[in-house]
Amino acid sequence: MTKTKGAAALPLNTILDGDCIDVMNSLPEASVDLIFADPPYNLQLKGDLHRPDNSRVDAVDDAWDQFSSFAVYDTFTREWLAAARRLLKPDGAIWVIGSYHNIFRVGAALQDAGFWILNDVVWRKSNPMPNFRGKRFTNAHETMIWAGKSEGSRYTFNYEALKALNEGIQMRSDWVLPICNGHERLKDDKGEKAHPTQKPEGLLHRVLVGSTNPGDVVLDPFFGTGTTGAVAKMLGRDFIGIEREAAYRKVAEKRIAKVRKFDREALQVSTSKRAEPRVPFGQLVERGMLRPGEELYSPRGQIAKVRADGTLIGNDVKGSIHQVGAHLEGAPSCNGWTYWTFKREGEKVPIDVLRQQIRSEMAK
Repeated sequence: MTKTKGAAALPLNTILDGDCIDVMNSLPEASVDLIFADPPYNLQLKGDLHRPDNSRVDAVDDAWDQFSSFAVYDTFTREWLAAARRLLKPDGAIWVIGSYHNIFRVGAALQDAGFWILNDVVWRKSNPMPNFRGKRFTNAHETMIWAGKSEGSRYTFNYEALKALNEGIQMRSDWVLPICNGHERLKDDKGEKAHPTQKPEGLLHRVLVGSTNPGDVVLDPFFGTGTTGAVAKMLGRDFIGIEREAAYRKVAEKRIAKVRKFDREALQVSTSKRAEPRVPFGQLVERGMLRPGEELYSPRGQIAKVRADGTLIGNDVKGSIHQVGAHLEGAPSCNGWTYWTFKREGEKVPIDVLRQQIRSEMAK
């Protein structure tokens, strides 16, 4: 599947082979809604790591995580961030995850590139790998930086959906989730871990539900075994993956092919009242849903009449539905939509019913 922007096509729901910087620079500018990046951590491991029983720990020692110096790593970081920023739409955003080895350098590079940091989120691992040498604290977390393309970006933030995920409590910036293990940990043909730093689907679920909407395009320039793609497909988002390692692409393709997309109703998430379309009260009058001269009723039975311009007039006050309601209650403010009712067939009906009717029409 592709989306066309001018003469260039966007290769949706595919895994692209190649260097992430070169591939990103070949894609159409301002075509992506969100980027989730899990770049090399540059762990700087010195020698093998062993458990107390002398068994060797399967640590991250792959060539793709090795850089000759901080300067080389910084240059790489600046180049892939520049390519990523070019791809983002004006209101797009980026998430970058890392460990103490690299995240501070990446954070500085993000700001230097013009991104606007919105939050740093700590992924606290409920089942971290122990520190076998006993010379440092157990490294039980990783840090994610969430940033808009610029200070003025109108980024997506599904606050109510994240609150619902968290049992009705405002989502905090420390997320307690387990690392991949058991059935979620992907294995290669030899029965060994397919990727040393595979991220849990729960982490990407929270990121995508919170900062994208169905139909958005999500790019992962360090695709690995495809966690971003699997969760994006499940949630009805389009994805583009970039991965230069053939073994990882093979695992990712097999994994994503098995994923079933949620049905349309299940893809919907709780939205903030602020995110709903604004409907002026006057629109109800223009459309004849309420007529000039029709009476509205306060909770205490006080009456105000609708005027042709969408204002109300009472015995001693005139103004908007909010202003007149506040005056009658002697309050500094009032939500007129939930305050006023009108009569239909002898029954009092909240005027907000009419607003919701218009909103449902706008959503079609």
